[in-house]
Amino acid sequence: MAEASNRTEAGEAIVVRARQWIGTPYRHQSSCRGAGADCLGLLRGLWREALGEEPQEIPPYTADWAEFGGGEDLLAAARRHLLMVARPNAQGGDVLILRMKDEGVAKHVGILAYSEAGHATMIHAYSGYGVVESPLTPAWARRIVEVFRFPEERS
Repeated sequence: MAEASNRTEAGEAIVVRARQWIGTPYRHQSSCRGAGADCLGLLRGLWREALGEEPQEIPPYTADWAEFGGGEDLLAAARRHLLMVARPNAQGGDVLILRMKDEGVAKHVGILAYSEAGHATMIHAYSGYGVVESPLTPAWARRIVEVFRFPEERS
C-alpha cells in the first residue's frame, strides 16, 4: 500500500466520513450510520454522503450470496461505478475489495486508511463487530483483489 503521505484531500474526506461510521452495529443489508451496516452498506452510505444518490439499486441478498453462484457481482459493480487504482498507488480513502476465502468470490469491502503512526488500516463492517478500523495485517492484505477510488465529489 502507498505511504501515508500519499493521501489526497478527497481521500482524506472519505476516511473522515468512514471513521464517523465506527461503532455502527453490524446489520445485514443495512446502510445507516449509527443504526446498522454491513460492509456493502458502509460503502453505499459513504457514496450517498459524498456523491448523493446511489448509482444503482441493490437487490436483496443473503449473507451467503456469493457462496453458490460463483459470480463476481461485487467486482463487476465496483468496476462500473468506481475508478480502478493500481494497488501500489492505493491511497487513504480508496475502496478495497477482498476475498474472504482463497478460492471464493470477492465479497468483502473496506476503506483504506492510515493510523496516526502511518500504518495501513481498513475501516469495514465486520459480522459480530460492526464498523471497525482494523490494522491492515498481512492476513487481510493478501485477500485484497482490487483497489478502487470514489469518483470526484459532486458540489
